[in-house]
Amino acid sequence: MQERAMPHNTSAGQRGSHVVVIGAGWAGWGAAKGLCEAGVRVTLVDGMADPTGSQPVTTKSGKPFEAGTRGFWKDYPNINALTEELDVGSIYTGFTTSAFWSPDGLEATAPVFGESPQWPSPLGQVLATVTNFKRLPVRDRLSIAGLLYAILDLNRSDRVFQHYDDLNAQALFVRLGISDRMIDDFLRPTLLVGLFKPPEELSAAVAMELLYYYALAHQDSFDVRWIKSKSIAEHLFQPLSRRLVARHDLRVLGGTLARRLHVSAATHVVRSVELQDVRTGDITVLEDVDAVVLAVGAKGLKALMSESPECSKAAPELVAAASLGSIDVVSSRLWLDRYVPIAYPANVFSRFSALQGAGGTFFMLDQLQRDSEQALWGDEPPQGSVVASDFYNAAGIAAMPDQEIMDCLMHQLLPFTHPEFRNAKVVDAEVRRYPGSVSHFSPGSFRKRPPLETSIPSIVCAGDWVRMGDREHGAKGLCQERAYVCGLEAANSLIRRNLVKGSDPSKTLQHPVIPIRADEPQVVLGRALNKLVMGPIEGFGLKLPWFG
Repeated sequence: MQERAMPHNTSAGQRGSHVVVIGAGWAGWGAAKGLCEAGVRVTLVDGMADPTGSQPVTTKSGKPFEAGTRGFWKDYPNINALTEELDVGSIYTGFTTSAFWSPDGLEATAPVFGESPQWPSPLGQVLATVTNFKRLPVRDRLSIAGLLYAILDLNRSDRVFQHYDDLNAQALFVRLGISDRMIDDFLRPTLLVGLFKPPEELSAAVAMELLYYYALAHQDSFDVRWIKSKSIAEHLFQPLSRRLVARHDLRVLGGTLARRLHVSAATHVVRSVELQDVRTGDITVLEDVDAVVLAVGAKGLKALMSESPECSKAAPELVAAASLGSIDVVSSRLWLDRYVPIAYPANVFSRFSALQGAGGTFFMLDQLQRDSEQALWGDEPPQGSVVASDFYNAAGIAAMPDQEIMDCLMHQLLPFTHPEFRNAKVVDAEVRRYPGSVSHFSPGSFRKRPPLETSIPSIVCAGDWVRMGDREHGAKGLCQERAYVCGLEAANSLIRRNLVKGSDPSKTLQHPVIPIRADEPQVVLGRALNKLVMGPIEGFGLKLPWFG
C-alpha cells in the first residue's frame, strides 16, 4: 500500500493550530464546532463515506435508512440551541407517548409528563403514571421505593459512587427488595433499550443515572420527541458541516480510518496521524498536527491503540478504556402493504423469548413522519406503514439471516401489539448489523472509561462514555446531548490549557455550554440530609446493607 505525507494546505502561522478530530458522531461534530469557531484548523476523519449528511443513506431500492431511531429529550439545551442557531426550522415532532409490550399485550405507557399538572418530583411522576401500568399490581410498583433512596445516595462521594459502580444493577434491585415483576416488566426492558444490556450485566451506578431522569428529575425531564422527516444527519449535521466548511475551512475526510497516532516517546507530543482509505486501502499521513480529539467508542479506540505503541505507553488509560466491551446492534426497516393503526408511534418490546436476550424497539415512521410520508417510500407511491425496529445486545439476532429477522418481527413480535400486523405483508425491507457499535457499561467499568483529558496533554477524548470530571453534564449514560457537550468540552479543554490557538489568539474563545436544569429543592435537600446522616453512621464502621 502506498504511503504519502499530507500536510494541511494552510500554514500554522496563517490559520493557527491544527487539530485532528477522529469520529464524526455528536461528539466529533461538537469538538469540530468548538474548535473551528475559535479559529483553529480542523480535519474531521470518519469511516463513513459521507459523515456530513449531504448524501443520505439509502437502501438498495432507494428508500431512506437510518441506523437507530434516537429520541430528543426535554433536557437537551445545547442541541436545542444548535437547532435554533442553524435555523433549520421545525424538525421535531411533538413530545410523544411511548408504550411497553409483552406477550400478554400492553404492559405500560410512558406519558407526556409535561401535559399533566406539574407537581414536585417524584410525586409528579407517580401521579402522572397511576393509570399507565396496565397489569403491574400496586404493591409491585411501590417496591421501587428503595431505589429512589439509592439514586439520592449515588453521588454522596466518589467512594460511594464506586461502590455502586462495582455492583451489577440486578443485584442492587434484589437487595433493595424490588419485586421480580417490577424488574422484569419495567426495569429490564427500560435498561435494555436505554443502556443496551440487561441489569445483571450493567453497572448499578450507570443504571441509576439513567433511571434518575425517570424518577427524580423534573416531572417532564423524560418527555421525548423525534425527528419528523429525513434523518438526524440530514437535518443537523449537514447544515452544521456546510457552515463550518464555508466559514472556517473545516476539512472533512469521509471513508477514512485513523490507523495510528505518532507520538514522540521523548516529549509525549502528537506528531502526525496515519490514515487509511476504506475503499482503496491506501495509507496517508497527516503531518503538522498539534492535537487530537478521540471521538470514538471502545471498538475504534482498541483498533487505534493496537497500532499506536508510543501512545499506548504514554497514556495507559486509553489502553484500559479500549479493553472495555461493546455491544452489537441490529437495525431494520419494514415497508408494509397496509397501514397498521397502532396507538403509539414509539414502542418497546418486553419479555419476548424471540428477542434472545436482546432489547427491542419499534417506531411507526408513517406516524412520526406523516407530513413527509412520500420521502419514506423513495420514488414509490406509499402503500402502508413503515416500521423501524432496533435490537440492542443483539448478538443472537445478528446471527440470524435477514429473512428470519423479518419473520421474527412480523410473526413473533409485532402481532402482539396489534392484530392487523398478522394480515400485513412486507413489500420491502432492509436489515443492517453494527457489531460492537455502542459501549458496554459493565460493573466496575467507570474507572476504566476514558477521561476527558489524558496523560498526553494534546490528546483529549469526547463521547457519551467519557469521564468529564468537573465538566460533567447531564446523564452519564448514553445520550446525544452528553456526547455533543463532551465534544464541546474537549475543544474547550485544548483552548483553556493554551494547547491550541486560533489565527487570532485574542478571539480564541471557549464555546459556551448551557447547563441542564438544576435539581428541584426537595431533591437537593434529600441529598444533603442523606449525606449529613450517613457520614457519622459510616464513621462507626456501618454501611448500607446492599453493599454486602
